[in-house]
Amino acid sequence: SGSGSGSGPGRWAATACVVTGASRGFGRSLARLLAPQLGPGSALLLLARSAEALAELAAELRAGSDTGSDSGGTELRVQCVAADLGCEEGLRKAGAALRELLQDSSFGRLLLVNNAGSLGDVSKSFLDLTDLQEVNTYFSFNVSSALCLTSTALGAFGARPGCSRTVVNISSLCALEPFPSWALYCSGKAAREMLFRVLALEEPGLRVLSYAPGPLDTDMQLLARTRTADPGMRQRFQRLQEQGQLIDSSVSAQKLLRLLQEDSFPSGAHVDFYDI
Repeated sequence: SGSGSGSGPGRWAATACVVTGASRGFGRSLARLLAPQLGPGSALLLLARSAEALAELAAELRAGSDTGSDSGGTELRVQCVAADLGCEEGLRKAGAALRELLQDSSFGRLLLVNNAGSLGDVSKSFLDLTDLQEVNTYFSFNVSSALCLTSTALGAFGARPGCSRTVVNISSLCALEPFPSWALYCSGKAAREMLFRVLALEEPGLRVLSYAPGPLDTDMQLLARTRTADPGMRQRFQRLQEQGQLIDSSVSAQKLLRLLQEDSFPSGAHVDFYDI
């Protein structure tokens, strides 16, 4: 799929790579693993709310890309945009950065990873969710922004002959199964998954993947263990932690990277960490 053309072994052709929610957790781990894969002429756009954490990560990635002799000293272009994707202003800012980056016709590949997401207030059960604004704010960030950013990116990149375009949706088992006190998270993940399945149908020239990274050892998981209203769910997560069954973000990100390298998944598929 056009990989490795003119770049070192196993590295991707000039790639425009975009990762949302890149400042911590899974997004950060994935950005670290993707950076060395990006061949000469590539750019990595990191999106998240925290400017400080993004700047720190960007500095680390730039330093890393500078050293490899195989890169011929071509430093990876790393760009950061601090924006809250859940609000119009933040989404506009992110969209503008995307359009500016993707108008560069030298890219042979687009890789967009929709990772940004939040758990919602899991101390609330279904019957506690009566506030329209709270619900809309949740879906704005977790569903609407992923749709708008993806369509903006694909529109800006366009259908370039011979170029590959891959869109990844960071999904969850919750996209497929209901869990008590997680009404917002489950329905948000399910909605996102269906959006990307529709995209895969409409655009056969695209590669679309929903990847469920498994129970990760992150801040979100800490919230799940401590704040979830449903006691059974809370215990389940506490047990996972106690038995050392939470997955390190970088281990799960490595599996996603392998999926992207092999590039054999059916477009629109849901692939779970435990399937591989």
